[in-house]
Amino acid sequence: MKIRNIYKIGVVFSLMSVFSCTEDLVEMNKNPNGADPGTTNPNMVLSTVLTETARAFVTLGYGDMAGVVQHTQKDGWAGGHNSYEWGGSNDWSGYYGILRNNKFVYDKAVELNQPLQQGVSLVMKAMVFGLIADLFGDAPYTDALKGATAGAEYTYPKFDSQQVIYEGVLADLEEANKLLSATSFNSTMGSSDVFFAGNVTKWRKFANSLALRYYMRLAEKSPAVAKAGIEKIVATPATYPIITASADDVAMSFIGNSNADSWPSNATYDTDSTNYRRIKMANTFVRALLARNDPRMGVWANKVAIFLQVQPGAKGVDRVADTIVNGERRRVRYLSPDKLMPGTTIADVNQDPNYVGLPLRLSTPYAYNQNAGGVQSSRNPHVSWVNTKFSDAKSGIKARIMSAAEVRFILAEASAHYKWNAGDAKEHYNQGILASFTAWGLNAAAATAYAAQPSVAFDGTQSQIITQKWIASWSVATEAWFDWRRTGYPVLEGASTAGVLPVRFYYELRERNQNSANTTAAAAKLEKTAYSQFGDAGLENSAWSKPWLLQGTGKPWK
Repeated sequence: MKIRNIYKIGVVFSLMSVFSCTEDLVEMNKNPNGADPGTTNPNMVLSTVLTETARAFVTLGYGDMAGVVQHTQKDGWAGGHNSYEWGGSNDWSGYYGILRNNKFVYDKAVELNQPLQQGVSLVMKAMVFGLIADLFGDAPYTDALKGATAGAEYTYPKFDSQQVIYEGVLADLEEANKLLSATSFNSTMGSSDVFFAGNVTKWRKFANSLALRYYMRLAEKSPAVAKAGIEKIVATPATYPIITASADDVAMSFIGNSNADSWPSNATYDTDSTNYRRIKMANTFVRALLARNDPRMGVWANKVAIFLQVQPGAKGVDRVADTIVNGERRRVRYLSPDKLMPGTTIADVNQDPNYVGLPLRLSTPYAYNQNAGGVQSSRNPHVSWVNTKFSDAKSGIKARIMSAAEVRFILAEASAHYKWNAGDAKEHYNQGILASFTAWGLNAAAATAYAAQPSVAFDGTQSQIITQKWIASWSVATEAWFDWRRTGYPVLEGASTAGVLPVRFYYELRERNQNSANTTAAAAKLEKTAYSQFGDAGLENSAWSKPWLLQGTGKPWK
């Protein structure tokens, strides 16, 4: 009885509290650190859109996409990086999160009549929706981002075709260029513009250069559209300025004050350096750079910490000592043949004293090149790690979203291979090399000497142009993957059981479960191939099934 009375008193007190304190509770539930949509300046959200887009792009390009195009390989926990074991759960929610914030920026800019913010927001919308279409194929577009405001029917949005998304991307970039072409604006972006510090001309160059990227994306599927678009931009530079020098690259520095604002493989906030030390240079990339005497090798890679020398006839030898190589003191491990790891011969040992890449398709990559006692967490001294500065949170390395090098190679290919009116192909090619060298701290003389070598000198072939673009795409390997899909260059072996590289991401598991009907319909439009049986998301949703962009082109494989 006593307990029951206490319960009744408690209920009465609670009800009294509810009725008497409603206003106070409303006030208390306001987040003092949050942003009120009704009064928030769009610049406050724009900075998040820019930084999160840059982070997402570099996380892809320096991460698993670098494994796909064989810039790097991992020697520990390597399945996703080395052999595309993506688990059928590639998550696009982060991209749509960026787009939701970006929609707020656009809508608020329209409400406040701020053409500057509208134009910038359209560029970012095109950037992120284009990336989603590139990665997955068909995806929510016209019905996307409406669930919170337009009704329950948009909770599970239908998918638009990849073609429709690309058309929308190009239309948005055209509109953005118009908005950003005004001679004056009634607003500024201030420090929220982490790309260009408010330089509107550079935003126009970004918009039109991004359009070049997507016109070239369509070169095999819709050549007439691609030709007209690229020629229009090149013919009218006053109307359509583009990025032609590395000073105008779309890039973001990392301030390095936390893991969230540092380079992805920084070791400053990863005390065990796991993310940094797992990444090694890929043998494919190392061989390509060495064959061309490419000085960017030393910018992107470390020399092996301890190089190997096998000593025939010196039985029982396995020791490490210092030696002088080309005037430089280096560590060397001397081995006799009887000390080689079981199943290996002298021919299996890479004895290059400087740069050794990790080969593809290794069952135990952590043990490669006589790494004694190798385990997944080991620090293999006989393979080239990425340069130490990629472990430094304050190294100054930038996330590059769009570069002069990319633009120049697009125009070189358009002119030399497709024979479109895009300017002097050789000049664009050489300027692409120069832009890449400049972006990574190498001087013009080094670029000129490099381009003059017989193995590099311009020959006008698509293979050569795309290979140089692939080299220059270090840390933005996503673009190299998309180029490879379109052209088949550079020639790369697939490291999975399929034997060829994949061409898309799976539709994520959560989308397949929650938006099943629309995801199933989109997957059914993919072209099944001889390789669609590989992967773990089924034939319909295979990473080896071709989206619209590749269907009927015969690329990258039949």
